Amino acid sequence: MTTVVGRLVLDGDVTPGSVTVEDGAIAAIESTGSGVAGGEGPYIAPGFVDVHVHGGGGHDAMGGRTALDGMARHLLRHGVTSFLPTGVSAPLDDLYRFLDDVRDWMPVAPTDGAEPLGSNLEGPWLSHARKGAHDPALLRVPADLRLGDLEAHLDGLRLVTVAPELPGALDLIAWLRARGVATSMGHSASTLDEARAGYAAGGSSTTHLFNAMSGVDHRAPGLAVAALTDDAVYVELIADGVHVHPAVWPLITRTKPADRLMLVSDAIPLAGMGDGRATVGGLEVEVVGQRVTLVGTSTLAGSVIALDAAVRNLVNAGIALPTAVAAASRNPLAMLGISDRGRIAVGQRADLVELDDALRVRRVMRGGTWFETLRS
Repeated sequence: MTTVVGRLVLDGDVTPGSVTVEDGAIAAIESTGSGVAGGEGPYIAPGFVDVHVHGGGGHDAMGGRTALDGMARHLLRHGVTSFLPTGVSAPLDDLYRFLDDVRDWMPVAPTDGAEPLGSNLEGPWLSHARKGAHDPALLRVPADLRLGDLEAHLDGLRLVTVAPELPGALDLIAWLRARGVATSMGHSASTLDEARAGYAAGGSSTTHLFNAMSGVDHRAPGLAVAALTDDAVYVELIADGVHVHPAVWPLITRTKPADRLMLVSDAIPLAGMGDGRATVGGLEVEVVGQRVTLVGTSTLAGSVIALDAAVRNLVNAGIALPTAVAAASRNPLAMLGISDRGRIAVGQRADLVELDDALRVRRVMRGGTWFETLRS
């Protein structure tokens, strides 16, 4: 049995107290007050969950078992206790291999890394007009997909990005939903009506809101407006200050219900490695500071942020700590239909992150075990 003492980040509140952990789960919670004022000790938050991440620490999600091991350990250093390794547009056979690799790796993933919850496909069913950093030669139309081929690799697939205006997209979204796979609208030039049709067909989320999508045009609203005005829809935010200016963040937090905002990293393998170049999805990308672009262009190509930094950025922008933490933990889990973790509550899995006053990671607990020497 372990007792964790500090300022507990609960649903909508921060309170001094303690958490008792037994057999990998939260067995008891004791509150000694209410509110941040007067609280002592570190902040204790639920472990973070990154549902859209391509790599980190020099490891590529599509690089096989050893790379996935390294990626999971890198993420845990940043407070991420669960994640979805995310593939980018590639030949279908390569994507199927990626799905199978993640599925086969999950039972033997390292216990000192973030736990994989399944896999995520960002592509290839994306719009050429809003392809972003995806190789246009690799994009596909959903109507051409042989569903039987994909069905053979569905085990473990949790999330797929689809541009809803493409031929066959609505059928694919509905087909995936019927099989328990969530879909996210993104990389799309859809009109407002086309985007709403995607959500109506079963789409539940929105891939990196505002990026690579039709936006907030007062005469020709697109996907971003459909996402912001549908209270049931989740939205991803890359809160690095590069993908979406912080001045725009309040448009999201004032429009969306607090439980529909999800922080994601969209991090590439170079995350945490400093400036440099790498190949991602067959295209060469360059990292300079916090900005990742296709070499020779201004096109953004993912990020190098991690969720601990994203939480700090939201709080520094004036967003309440419980709201920021929920966006990095409970909300993405709810989008996936996972309820056994993501909150500090009795019976929940003991995935916790301990943060100092500056909201930097001090140590991380996964399933009741502390990893003491972690520091972001």
